[in-house]
Amino acid sequence: MKVYTSAVVIIPPKENWAPIQAIRKLYDRQINRWMPHITMLYPFRPESEFSNLEKIFLEKCKNIKPFEIALRNFNFFSHVREKYTIWLDPEPNESIISIQADLLKLVPNCDDVIKFKSGYKPHLSIGQIKGKIKLEKIINRLQKNWIEVKFLINKIYFISREQDKISKFEIRKSISFENKIK
Repeated sequence: MKVYTSAVVIIPPKENWAPIQAIRKLYDRQINRWMPHITMLYPFRPESEFSNLEKIFLEKCKNIKPFEIALRNFNFFSHVREKYTIWLDPEPNESIISIQADLLKLVPNCDDVIKFKSGYKPHLSIGQIKGKIKLEKIINRLQKNWIEVKFLINKIYFISREQDKISKFEIRKSISFENKIK
C-alpha cells in the first residue's frame, strides 16, 4: 500500500537552502509542508514499513557513488487553466533518473512519478504561478538573478508527515550511498 504521507527524496544540504527558500517564500504554497527536495518516490509506503524497507534500500544504495549536481536553470510544468509549477533543474540529471529507476524496482507500485507523459523528470519545485505572462516575467527575473547552487548527492531520505492537513514532512531515515545507514 502506498500513502501520500511519505516519500523518498533527495534533500540539498541545509547550507544550500537560503537562496532556494527565499524564492519559495514568495511563490510556494507548500513551503511549510515540504523541505526543499527532489522527489524520487511519491506516494511511498507507510512509515510503519520504513525499518523493513531501509534494509533493501541500503543494499541497493551501497553501490551508488556520490555525485555532484548543479541547480542553475529554471523551468516549469504546465497545468490546466494557465497554472504552472516553477522548478530548478538538477544537472546532470541522468544519475538521478537511473537511481530512481533502480529504487522503483524495490517498490514497483510507488510509480506515480513516472506516469507523466514525459516520464520521470527530476526537479526541485520552487513555486506555483497562474498566468503565462506572469510566468515568463518571473522565470526571466529569477534566471537573471540566480547564482548557481552546487551540492553533493550522497544519500536519500525517507520522509513522512502526520495525516492532518497542517503537518509537515520530517526526515525519518537517511540512507547513504557507498556507506552504512546513518
